Amino acid sequence: MLDISIDRIGRLGIVECQGRIVRSEAAFKLRRAVMSLRHSQFIVLDLSEVTACEGGGLGMLVFLERWAHDQSIQLRVFNPRKAVRARLELIRSIQPINAVSLQEMMTLLADANSDLAVAA
Repeated sequence: MLDISIDRIGRLGIVECQGRIVRSEAAFKLRRAVMSLRHSQFIVLDLSEVTACEGGGLGMLVFLERWAHDQSIQLRVFNPRKAVRARLELIRSIQPINAVSLQEMMTLLADANSDLAVAA
C-alpha cells in the first residue's frame, strides 16, 4: 500500500510517499499525484518512507521522468532508502533518475519560500 501527500510551495511541488511502490495501483496513484503538479517547475519525490519499489513502480518512475522532461519540469527524488536506491541504480541505464541532496532540497525550499514572500 502507498500513502501519498502533496505539498506545493510556489513553483516547487513535493510528493511525500510512504509504503511500497510495487503494484500497479500504487504506481498509478503516484502518477496521478505527480501529474497533478504539472504547473510546477520542480517536483521532488520524497522516498524516505518508501520501503520497496519494484517492477511497476520502477517503470512508472521512468515514465514520470520522461513526462517531466517533456513538460520542462525538473523531477528529483529525495532520500531513498538503501533498498530503494539499489533498485533505482538498476534503471539508471534506461533513464537517469536524478536525486537531490539535503542541501539542494533546503535550497529549493528556501527559493520557493522567497518567491512566495516576493509575491505577497
